Amino acid sequence: MAERFAGKVAVITGASTGIGAAAARLFAREGAAVVLAARGADALERLASEIGSSGGKASAFPADVTDRAACERMLAHAKATFGGVDVLVNNAGANRRGPIGDLTADDLVFVLQVNLIAPIVLTRLALPYLRERGGGAIVNVASIAGMIPVDHEAVYSATKFGLRAFSFALVEELREARITVSAVSPGPVETGFILEDIEHVPDIVFAQPMSSAEDVARLVLDCAADGARERVIPQLTGILATAGYLFPGLRKFLVPMMEKKGKQAKAEYRKRLAGS
Repeated sequence: MAERFAGKVAVITGASTGIGAAAARLFAREGAAVVLAARGADALERLASEIGSSGGKASAFPADVTDRAACERMLAHAKATFGGVDVLVNNAGANRRGPIGDLTADDLVFVLQVNLIAPIVLTRLALPYLRERGGGAIVNVASIAGMIPVDHEAVYSATKFGLRAFSFALVEELREARITVSAVSPGPVETGFILEDIEHVPDIVFAQPMSSAEDVARLVLDCAADGARERVIPQLTGILATAGYLFPGLRKFLVPMMEKKGKQAKAEYRKRLAGS
């Protein structure tokens, strides 16, 4: 395999499981030194050890992305340990599902802080490090829920709409600094983020094909390599989401069909989980 990131340093948030862990493995496999950030220290240490035993370079840095001081220390750690920062992957995410009237104000603020405020602040903090290296890449893991709203996930959708807008606004702003900014927008991903909260996930989510964490991680690496504005998976779902956003009347016809399909698929996932 060609090492697209040989000599580079990638900082990845939400790296203990799912998309973040998969991206860390792939970056390391393609030559990057990786700084792994998440709140779960034990999982980070296991992943860093796994990458190291395979010949890669990895350093675990337990941190809460909503803590600005911790983010500053994380970036300083990346420079002290590996020499700098070339790639920032804002992957950490959170959700609180259900009707907004059933959620507390703290629930809403938490989702906003993790999904939108944290990546904006961390991007700003990372810019001097990226400029010091003569450029680099920022990849924000958004969602198809940021292309068309999802009922009972209103705040999550709002944060992902905002993250996509933030990403696209920076594309031109940072072009002269040779810093690319990309959004990766997946549909449902077969990880604990959905499956461990399956009863609260809207049926319509399961109407779409599930991607694996590795599928999404590969798009993250591709964006870091070529600076594409956005990559979406599954592509057909992205097209339908864009059509639904541009022509709201289509939702009236599509949603009932998708909810019926999703309800059936959700029942199958329940059976699988019950048998595992």
